[in-house]
Amino acid sequence: MYTQVRQDEKLLLAAAARRGDEVLRLRDADLLLGLQGNGLAADVVLVRSLSHSRALYASRFLEHHGFRVVNASRVIATCGDKAFTSVALAAAGVPTPRTFVAFSPESALRAIEDVGYPAVLKPIVGSWGRLVAKVSDREEAEQLLEHKATLGHFLHQIFYVQAYVDKPSYDIRSHVVGDRVTSAVRRVSASWITNAARGAVCEPQIVTPEIEELSLRAAEAVGGGVLGIDLMPDREGALFVHEVNHGMEFKAAVAATGFDLPGAILEYVAEVARR
Repeated sequence: MYTQVRQDEKLLLAAAARRGDEVLRLRDADLLLGLQGNGLAADVVLVRSLSHSRALYASRFLEHHGFRVVNASRVIATCGDKAFTSVALAAAGVPTPRTFVAFSPESALRAIEDVGYPAVLKPIVGSWGRLVAKVSDREEAEQLLEHKATLGHFLHQIFYVQAYVDKPSYDIRSHVVGDRVTSAVRRVSASWITNAARGAVCEPQIVTPEIEELSLRAAEAVGGGVLGIDLMPDREGALFVHEVNHGMEFKAAVAATGFDLPGAILEYVAEVARR
């Protein structure tokens, strides 16, 4: 199931052709999912929707009809919401930045000053580093919070505040497929936002025992599946997991590492189909 066939989906389709898998393409905008089913026949559904809401509701309806889905709706629900992800990581004892959720600009300001400047203000739903802000002082905090408060959408009325991790010029994205960490990259950028979608350069990263352990613990905390784990080192080298991605993009990682991540994903999807 997809929104559009990007390079990532082309890599998956090429890997499926090499494996001899029969693939039915389901464009999410064309789906009509009822309570009684619609005659769809498939062994397993791999969800690659760009939209969090489409992925979440479609996967839940598909599960209702007995389909195996990768990733499961409960995993999408947790990973698609940064606050839910933070709670899941903390409950599992996975090191993650100090985090607050507030429901008014006044309480959000208290949260920002509690974690100290600079602080990070994020939307609870979103990707590619959009609308993420580093807040440097009280004046900037007040302006940003007023701006969010006037945006209108109810999600912007949930203020998600994290402590800023003073990291080197990179973070780490590891790729968990089932019960193993298949590969990892460093995402290097002159900006403090190190998303590949925002121009960060991907370099191969050795999967150390610490990266492997934290990645697997983080994946288990959110329910497991095919996941991108975002880790940040601080200046002393301590690692923090700050996000888990349920619909990871991987074209830059494949180019950097040479690892056949699409093939590993499809092998896992086939394993889920056999369960």
